[in-house]
Amino acid sequence: LPLPQIEVFKQGFNQKLQEGQEKLHQMWLDWSRKASKASGDKGSAEPEEMESLALLMACSITQQLQITCCKIVSAIQGLPSSLQDKVKQSLSTIEELHSSFSVANSFEDLSSSVLTQSQRNLAAIQECMEELLDYLKNNTPLSWLVGPFSPREEEV
Repeated sequence: LPLPQIEVFKQGFNQKLQEGQEKLHQMWLDWSRKASKASGDKGSAEPEEMESLALLMACSITQQLQITCCKIVSAIQGLPSSLQDKVKQSLSTIEELHSSFSVANSFEDLSSSVLTQSQRNLAAIQECMEELLDYLKNNTPLSWLVGPFSPREEEV
């Protein structure tokens, strides 16, 4: 049945998201401990260090989103072109964000438009993925249910 397959996909997607959040949280805790030891617990971490970590996290998150979105683009061949175009636009947006974060050494290196639009862009990408999942709930491609069709070989 198509609905269980979509639910499995959603559960897997949510699990990966949760694992990513836990990994980022652990990175933050590890970094905070190191920063505390280095400063002798006499104060908070330097703003430059916090900024560097935030940029590293943003770069890592956008890289993972880019990988996931590439896989989705290749998996939705045959779906309506309007839906494919939205997913491809999402991939393009993620690639731009990743590129911006990966070359930045500080937030000053990022244009104000990147910072103000990134949250809006990520919300639009999430909305696109939800639309894709809603479509698949109601219109699961036949090839996903029965596999690709191929002629049977005749026995001689």
